[in-house]
Amino acid sequence: MTATDSHTETAAPSEPKAPAEAPARVLPDALPLLPEDPPRVGDFWLRARLGANAAGYLYSASDETGRDAVVALMTEGAADDAAARDRFVTAVDELPPGVVLAHNDADDDDLALWVALGPIRTDDGSSAAADEREIAERRGEDVLSAVLMDRIPPMGGRVRGPDFRHYWEHRRRPGLFRIWPLPWPSALRPASWFAITMSLITMAIIMVLAILIAWLLFRNAPEVEPEPVIPSPSDTVTVTVTPTTPPPNSESPGTTPTSPSVSPSPTSGGTPGTGSPGTPDPGDRF
Repeated sequence: MTATDSHTETAAPSEPKAPAEAPARVLPDALPLLPEDPPRVGDFWLRARLGANAAGYLYSASDETGRDAVVALMTEGAADDAAARDRFVTAVDELPPGVVLAHNDADDDDLALWVALGPIRTDDGSSAAADEREIAERRGEDVLSAVLMDRIPPMGGRVRGPDFRHYWEHRRRPGLFRIWPLPWPSALRPASWFAITMSLITMAIIMVLAILIAWLLFRNAPEVEPEPVIPSPSDTVTVTVTPTTPPPNSESPGTTPTSPSVSPSPTSGGTPGTGSPGTPDPGDRF
């Protein structure tokens, strides 16, 4: 054993080794939702953000029955890539049975893919509930990491060249989603109930004030009597006659136009005061 080997063996135990199967979380704590986040995905209402990377987001969610879950939703850029969608579906299919609580159809090309992971029991302070939530979050991270391909080890040799990046990594907004029917907050916090109650009370007060103002404005207005109605006899028939006068130089209907009579001009002889005999007078033609 050389001095180099002895030094290496001595320094090795002091170096911390991170387990390969437990990567660090992207976002360690839950963060509040942003305006760009969807309020609801499928039957699950989103509560907070649990993690994020270029491929998608992890949300803490629960449905109307109170069942908790972890929802993984693709980003806008990843949802537009057909290969990324295939990796998302493949990663979801490889999960153990009973883990996937709900997901949308992979044929929705215009929507981002999402999956709800569980089951997660109600947080009663026990370690089992915390463990189930941690396992669901880790599975959601595995699905998004499979889309991003950031945990694939190198094939061998020395890594050279620039880092590989997807062309859609800069488009990190949550992917498109569709909510129908329109969402109504079925599960509200006390602050939300207070806000809705105060808004309804304010609307009622405004309506009462509007009615009161209208009554005060028109209570002293003089009464306007309607004009008397003149009844018309029921047996009277009104006939309107429109005279028709033909325009000038027009023939009246029912008459037959007559052609003007033309008297024959003399072919022989002459008229005193005209030209040579046998020539017709030009005035005879009219």
